[in-house]
Amino acid sequence: MPPLNDAAQTPPVGLLLSGGLDSAVLLMDYIRNGRRVQPFYIHTDVVWAEAERTAVRQFLARLAEPLIAEPIIFEMPLTDLYRDHWSISGHNTPSDQTPDEAVFLPGRNALLALKPLLWCQTHGISELAVAVLRGNPFADARRAFFDQFCAAVAQGNAAPLVRVTRPFASFTKADVLARAAGLPLELTFSCISPRDGQHCGRCNKCGERRQVFAMLGQPDPTVYRSSLVV
Repeated sequence: MPPLNDAAQTPPVGLLLSGGLDSAVLLMDYIRNGRRVQPFYIHTDVVWAEAERTAVRQFLARLAEPLIAEPIIFEMPLTDLYRDHWSISGHNTPSDQTPDEAVFLPGRNALLALKPLLWCQTHGISELAVAVLRGNPFADARRAFFDQFCAAVAQGNAAPLVRVTRPFASFTKADVLARAAGLPLELTFSCISPRDGQHCGRCNKCGERRQVFAMLGQPDPTVYRSSLVV
């Protein structure tokens, strides 16, 4: 993948790429519209981080798109902050029977956006996209939060404002999947309790993933660990 300044003369956009369905489809929406993209992956020490990071690497390698720059990976350790939280310990992970609110992570979007915002400020990128969907129940996914957060970061560094945009904010998960034709969705990753690098099939995020494929009547290419257990 070439550096952004060797690509087409369209304004580049930064993008938080988690390896999941939503950010993968958002990435390709930009590419299909001729936009250059600088992906960012924030590597934390949550239990799904390694599987997620592998998914990002494999998905981008399969695409091999010249408009996508090499992903920038930032480290953001969370054990000292989250301590015995289920995302670190792996115990009492929200199951597929829990509501979306069960997967709340304190300060998640501020922690994920901070380093990419600072990088964009110093590299002339004015937009950082996140794949927030309609119905997201968390206050730190709202436009007002991101607007105020971006303004504070710019003010604190006496630097140009970088906007966080939410292109899918009016979309449901089904709307996103409907835009995913031709993408290697089997290489995306959504699980919060992986087993040997595979989707567990029983957590909140696996349940959400199964449900959206079933809702649209599409084959689910995901390998779920629970389906392998006799």
